[in-house]
Amino acid sequence: MLEYRFDTQLLIEGHDLDEDAIHDYIMENIPGDCLLAVGDEDLIKIHFHTNVPWKVLEYASGLGDIYDVVVENMERQENGLKG
Repeated sequence: MLEYRFDTQLLIEGHDLDEDAIHDYIMENIPGDCLLAVGDEDLIKIHFHTNVPWKVLEYASGLGDIYDVVVENMERQENGLKG
């Protein structure tokens, strides 16, 4: 069994985005691992393993427009099922 079940990925489009601040907020406030928050002040890509993907989406939607949202159940994938 995986500790964090959902692979959560999305793009945030906005203005004056700070990848370090986004990274730090997520790590301090949302349980999970394997976080990537990369980009520039206009576009950030998030990749995060968590059990509460809705918290990532809620936070990110407050920073700008979110799109290309993908939430995959890695536990199902590990069992050979569609995630």
